[in-house]
Amino acid sequence: MAPENLHFDRKSLRKVTGKSPAWAELALDCVAFANAQGGRLLIGIEDGFDAPPPGQTLPSGLTEAVVKRLRELTVNVGLAASISPAANGAEFITLVVARAHGVASTADGRYAIRIGDACKPVVGDDMARLFNDRPAQPWESLTVPGLAPAALDAGQRAGFVAAIQASSRVKASVKEKSVDELLAHYGLTDGVAVTHLGALLLGRRQDRERLGTAPVVQCIKYDEQGSKVNKWVWDDHSLSPVALVDAVWQGVPDFREAYELPEGLYRRSVPVFDEKVLRELLVNALVHRPYTQRGDIFLNLHPDRLEVVNAGRLPLGVTPQTILHDSRRRNDGLARVFHDLGLMEREGSGFDLMYERLLSSGRPPPVPTEGADSVCVSVVRRIVKPQVIALIDEADMRFQLSQRERITLGILAQADGLTAIELCRRVEVASADELKRWLGRLPGFGLVRTTGRTKGQRYFVEPALLRVASVPTVTTLSGIAPHRLRELVHEDLRRHPLSAIGEVHRRVGPEVARSQLKRVLAELVDRGEATMVGVRRSARYRLAAARL
Repeated sequence: MAPENLHFDRKSLRKVTGKSPAWAELALDCVAFANAQGGRLLIGIEDGFDAPPPGQTLPSGLTEAVVKRLRELTVNVGLAASISPAANGAEFITLVVARAHGVASTADGRYAIRIGDACKPVVGDDMARLFNDRPAQPWESLTVPGLAPAALDAGQRAGFVAAIQASSRVKASVKEKSVDELLAHYGLTDGVAVTHLGALLLGRRQDRERLGTAPVVQCIKYDEQGSKVNKWVWDDHSLSPVALVDAVWQGVPDFREAYELPEGLYRRSVPVFDEKVLRELLVNALVHRPYTQRGDIFLNLHPDRLEVVNAGRLPLGVTPQTILHDSRRRNDGLARVFHDLGLMEREGSGFDLMYERLLSSGRPPPVPTEGADSVCVSVVRRIVKPQVIALIDEADMRFQLSQRERITLGILAQADGLTAIELCRRVEVASADELKRWLGRLPGFGLVRTTGRTKGQRYFVEPALLRVASVPTVTTLSGIAPHRLRELVHEDLRRHPLSAIGEVHRRVGPEVARSQLKRVLAELVDRGEATMVGVRRSARYRLAAARL
């Protein structure tokens, strides 16, 4: 059964039929989808089921009535409904909700947004964020007073047209357009006026300066004591965002340094900062920043890490914990230009790329954090486990792994194994079904092994592969079998009667999950091998008299 997600949800037919249909709830769900990326509501399929009840038929005129009533209860929500047949012959309603231009709401003034598989109400300070992220007229489409298309920088305009015509991502019908038609197609001009986007990408230095929010990039290098030792600044607005990416990469020598790692009789050169990762960080900072807000882009270069700090918070609905999967477009026109020029992917796969590149090079994944009015992404400079590079390269050469499989294999190789819950947290998924998509063919290829069941199931890289690749591992109790842990706890209680769970955990080993230890203690109590004295935090355990 496909899990509900950001783009679709299932609803019972009782929501729109019967004596008390839940119109207000359904209207708020439509508003949530409209304020996110749009989506589909499958009305007539109960939660937990993949199809409507066999024999279910819908009365004529129901779809028209549903759309009519929901339009009365919502503002700025585009709806379309149709009757769809299921594989079992039953019928259900497919209600398509379009992404709203501006902000959608219910008729009584309530706001919501779709986050993951849930519709969340928008209240308090989040209201301002929603209106800032979803203006009625985007910043890009506003025109610059007094600036005509003929006044644009001729060299940048010619370079843009040549790059578009040479791009493999642009349709032939678009390449056949004249220069003026091409500028209008990408929203750089609006009739006889130039838009903010056009001035940002093709304008002269003074045109970008007039915008007030054209990006300024500062790269500051720090030493071990946190003192500034060097600084590079791009603040004269002479470069467009497209040109800034190359200028920053070429302008900072530290970005192009490399390590030399032994590899048999030869040595492998591994960049200190992966070029694709750094360019993706810069593109994300330039494309997804709020251009209605002033603020520089800072590249803080520390001896052990690089921090990319951008003004503004993440789009509403995206958090540091869900950034790997959730995607919200803030500047559609700029993202479209960067995509067609081959500088980024539009479907939100930038963090997937960074995860893959960093984990494949023996480094931890990027760490995003959100401040009060900024977003920071940290990338570790040091290679934690160089041997992981050879391990993933060998596995990829033999089995042609997918991007998700490479990410999962890299996480497990660096972590020496993880429980199902821990692995779900690392790849930011909520269920075992979603985790299977990330594991892919790894268990079938023998690259990943498992032990335990359900929530206690543990995933780890095949030990023989780690030995061949010389990946350093530490022997711990994290992967201990349940029956062995039970005997270990039994021995600990024999030596230390009336112990709290925290005391047992500290003596047995902190690498054992506390939840796993709690299950073992509960099992000993249920089997009569141990007794619990007290409740909750004051609970203490000792062996039963018959076991002493």
